[in-house]
Amino acid sequence: MSLNTIDIIGQLADLKDTDYKNTLAISVLIELLVEKGFFTRQDFALKARELEQSTLSEILLARRMTR
Repeated sequence: MSLNTIDIIGQLADLKDTDYKNTLAISVLIELLVEKGFFTRQDFALKARELEQSTLSEILLARRMTR
């Protein structure tokens, strides 16, 4: 295995760890906000779907404009 390959594997491991920590932090924040009554899980899920659809619409629109 070359040093470059080992370096890439190390970088991927670091990214995986960072991604896990970020996901955990977001989950904790959401849980605390739900517990404090700022919003419900249903509110959160609905907004996530809205934003995902909005983003998808923007992507599709951008694709149409470049054709």
